Amino acid sequence: MTATAYARAVAALDSVAWRGIMPGLERTRALLAALGNPQVGLRGALVAGTNGKGSVCATVDSVCRAAGYRSVLLTSPHLISYCERIVRNGSPISETEFAALISRVWEAAEPLPGELQPTGFEVLTAAGILAAREADAEVLVCEVGLGGRLDSTNVLDLGVAVVTNVALDHQDLLGETIPEIAREKAAIIKPGNRAVTGAAEPGLSEVRARAAQVGATLTVGADVPFTGNSAGMRGVVVDSVFDGRPIAVQAPLRGAFQVANIATAVAVCDALRATGFALDAGAVARGCATVRWPGRMDWIDGDPPLLIDGAHNPAGMAAMVASARELVGGRRRVAIFAAMRNKDVESMAAGLSELTREIVVTAPAVERATPPADLAGLFDPPAEVAADVKTALDRARRLAGRDGVVVVCGSLYLAGEVLELLGI
Repeated sequence: MTATAYARAVAALDSVAWRGIMPGLERTRALLAALGNPQVGLRGALVAGTNGKGSVCATVDSVCRAAGYRSVLLTSPHLISYCERIVRNGSPISETEFAALISRVWEAAEPLPGELQPTGFEVLTAAGILAAREADAEVLVCEVGLGGRLDSTNVLDLGVAVVTNVALDHQDLLGETIPEIAREKAAIIKPGNRAVTGAAEPGLSEVRARAAQVGATLTVGADVPFTGNSAGMRGVVVDSVFDGRPIAVQAPLRGAFQVANIATAVAVCDALRATGFALDAGAVARGCATVRWPGRMDWIDGDPPLLIDGAHNPAGMAAMVASARELVGGRRRVAIFAAMRNKDVESMAAGLSELTREIVVTAPAVERATPPADLAGLFDPPAEVAADVKTALDRARRLAGRDGVVVVCGSLYLAGEVLELLGI
């Protein structure tokens, strides 16, 4: 019965996939109004950014739980199950709960006029907000889906708003330049918010302008001294500042790029503290030490081992490649690569080629996936083509041999399918 209810909920979401991405807040606002406006009074952090926002969200949520708060964490996309998108007190909700939430949201949407019928992501946003209200969450940490200004999550005013960084991605929807994209992301900053950003110029100027426009207090990462380094398989160590005092933390998230993400998360926790949350340095250290964020520089032991990362844009790919070099060392590297159609696949392929020339391209079971044959020619020599992810994984493992490493990258959907095949 549970599986059937969950399957029906997933089928309902799939049934509106044809609506695609429809920027705008009017549908989400109408849907939440029909549900009794469960977003009113929720507090926490709304997190936008090109890369790192999921890591920052997971870390902030972990810190808040370490401090004893009831929390709800909303992220997207999921790796294996939709239930991953709504995490209550550190655990994904059950399939039964997910199905019930989606059913209630659909019932609320049914009487709305045609122009206000929601997309699948808007239904998921409303379901997550409803879950936070009904869990009596003391803190909600929410990852923005795409951009910011017109993303359905921007109905939330949680008191703290974050722009992790700004790089080129989704130019078809957000703008062709970094300042244009930064303007879209910074629009999540509301009047009176505590805002935090790790953005650098030229995007930083747009974040500063938005904060000044709405009277938000802005903390800029470059103004908060932090240092850190990769500790290899143990993650990263970071020295920063919290509540005006030095703080040293260690987090198990691998890759040197996570240093900036952890420093940003510490700054977000400081902003939450300034808005009234009882967070102290001990909770920050414990939360950082226990954070988990699957599918990001995941090392899976085996013969050969796998390194799985959801790098899905050029900046993310460059960060993954630099960190993979450190973790893999001189071992033979074979990559499995896939990407969605709306991505800059040429730049991503060029970045991956800096790590290895042995590449198998494939496509996860997602309608938006780029056909593997279209990816193969982006590499020199051309990549091998695998019709599905299982075939790609088998082939890459054989090529790498017991002493090599298989690197999985290019899409969180690909990362999720590989983890599912591995039974993780």
